[in-house]
Amino acid sequence: MPQSFFELVEARKTWIDGVLKPWCRQASRIELLKAHDEWHDIAGRVDQEFTLWLWAWSRFPALYVDELKGLDESYEVRITLKDSRQLTGFPDARESHRGMLVLFSTSETGSRHAGPISIDDIASVEHVGALQ
Repeated sequence: MPQSFFELVEARKTWIDGVLKPWCRQASRIELLKAHDEWHDIAGRVDQEFTLWLWAWSRFPALYVDELKGLDESYEVRITLKDSRQLTGFPDARESHRGMLVLFSTSETGSRHAGPISIDDIASVEHVGALQ
């Protein structure tokens, strides 16, 4: 039991890092949506988009950079779905919400969006081409 305010703060940080973040990284979209609705009671006064959903997307390191306040749009990614289909494009952070990913791609015939794709349907995400 924390005895001081400092110990209380440290206990909270330990709980967030040891329980809350790992839970977000493995929870289903349905469970994440339930948590979204109660997030201020669970996590405090933090925005769900910058905590809950980013932590959920961090299960796919190609989409997540710790310092960013959104999905990493810097690299083209290949999404492999659980049914083995593949999609390629750049994550669109503005269009991706509540565990639904949207990809943006361009070609000679124009630009297009793919998705939204549920976090539950994604098997893996990898960068396309070599990283510099």
